[in-house]
Amino acid sequence: MATDKELLAKGIKYLFGALPLMFLGPSVIYNAFMNKQSSWYYLVLIIGCGLCIASVGLAFKGLNFIVKALFDGEQ
Repeated sequence: MATDKELLAKGIKYLFGALPLMFLGPSVIYNAFMNKQSSWYYLVLIIGCGLCIASVGLAFKGLNFIVKALFDGEQ
């Protein structure tokens, strides 16, 4: 069973892209909840939720590429 190294590298790049968002998203959401009196509250909360959703999406896409690289046979 051969491994598609290009697809594996692409998956790892997606996972490394998701890694900072996994920490940045919850930090931004926490910051939004600590500053509820600010007029920017909803905007910062939406940005934080968007970062968390992007992190999950990138991680899913990266893992999907890695699984395809490892387990898909001859194409």
